[in-house]
Amino acid sequence: MKKLKFGIPKGSLQNATINLFEKSGWKININGRSYFPDINDDEIECAICRAQEMSRYVETGTLDAGLTGKDWIEENESRVVVLEDLIYSKVSQKPARWVLAVPAGSDIKQLEDLRGKKIATELVNYTKKFFQNKGIPVEVEFSWGATEAKVVSGLADAIVEVTETGSTIKAHGLKIIYDLMETNTQLIANRDSYNEQWKKAKIEQILLLLKGALKAENMVGLKMNLPKKNLEQIIRVLPSLNTPTVAGLYDPEWISVETVVGTKIVRDLIPQLMNAGAQGIIEYSLNKVI
Repeated sequence: MKKLKFGIPKGSLQNATINLFEKSGWKININGRSYFPDINDDEIECAICRAQEMSRYVETGTLDAGLTGKDWIEENESRVVVLEDLIYSKVSQKPARWVLAVPAGSDIKQLEDLRGKKIATELVNYTKKFFQNKGIPVEVEFSWGATEAKVVSGLADAIVEVTETGSTIKAHGLKIIYDLMETNTQLIANRDSYNEQWKKAKIEQILLLLKGALKAENMVGLKMNLPKKNLEQIIRVLPSLNTPTVAGLYDPEWISVETVVGTKIVRDLIPQLMNAGAQGIIEYSLNKVI
């Protein structure tokens, strides 16, 4: 049987990825410390590896496809097929940022002030090239973690670190003076694998369903009954992906209306629907919207 070797990112993205796959229709079971989890699809073989290394494994063909950040693709200069940006974050639902930060009381106000200074980061290659392109000589040092502490303890003059909200950086007494890059999760594929018809179709199936599950995270279904005479009034306040579904009921004077709306507007929308004559309003969650 043909197999697609798919990489699941280890670390902060692992649980979110497994949950996203489950909503998409694939259940991944992590067996203890195994790096090769089970998945309920005989055509997929999963492997867990660090997001920082994923693009290297995909580029060499060790994996046919996987999920990793745009930042690590650029850091590794990997020649892979990038299919789509997939943002999934429990914090902000926005792309993360790699930022340059210095102590809040530092005299460093702009990039030029870092001339001859030391910068600590995990994103070494990208940071070096960034400053080379700016014509600003700096020393870039690899950080194994706890990067914010490098500045606080005087081991570096500045850091380049990833953040979603900036709150952790601020909590460490630092200030952001420059945004270097926006990054989010990307589905990538090996070039040769993507040229193989069967593997390409399987990768695109995964992409389609992952996107559907992500879209559904911010949407809910609404279903309600109302007098037929109130339909136009309801339609005026009821948003939908296209147009609502309208069906007749046993009583010819009544109809059922069903639609999909964003989760952010439901709390304000339901009272409006009731005022417009809707009854028996049901809100339900969605697994996928495609």
